Amino acid sequence: MARGRFITLEGPEGAGKSTHLALLAERLRAAGVPVLTTREPGGTRLGEAVRALLQYDAAGEAPTPTAELLLFLACRAQLMDEVIRPALERGEWVLSDRFCDSTFAYQGYGRGMDLAELKALNRFATHAWKPDLTVLLDIPEEESRARVAGRGRADRFEREQDAFHRRVAEGFRALAKGSARILRIDSTGAREETARAIWAAVETLLQKERDHDA
Repeated sequence: MARGRFITLEGPEGAGKSTHLALLAERLRAAGVPVLTTREPGGTRLGEAVRALLQYDAAGEAPTPTAELLLFLACRAQLMDEVIRPALERGEWVLSDRFCDSTFAYQGYGRGMDLAELKALNRFATHAWKPDLTVLLDIPEEESRARVAGRGRADRFEREQDAFHRRVAEGFRALAKGSARILRIDSTGAREETARAIWAAVETLLQKERDHDA
């Protein structure tokens, strides 16, 4: 059985990752593709417990930047071993709301940690597995902040200063420039327009898979 494909959706707060992940999963299933969806941090019982620590200070204190990084990597290691890799080996396509590029953008560009060290740690946590395609949903920082404000309760990252969010957004764009794996898509337009752009990229990947199996 052929290995499944691994697609991640990335972007700043409010970019529409969860919405477009659900739309993409629905379209792939309609095309007869077995799909598993997940998210970071989360996706496992351990990951969901740590998500509360990372995003809502469930321990009663905020983690330090180093602790924050290691908690994210622990969640990713558990998710990779327990969910993502087994699904891919079963031939399923896995869609994840955030993955390694969020670490590089938030902890690397946002917190100022060394990118080379982050990439080495990520390789260890994931056994060097990488997404086949990463869709970066990009919106201006002002729109990101406006969308977050409209949600109500903000998590720990959403409450960060504007300068932090600017560094994160710039980090995502820099990562996209340096990687053929990352497709940057403007997410400021109509939802249907963004969904069509995402599907065009995924359909190309799907066609390559079908050509290979033919």
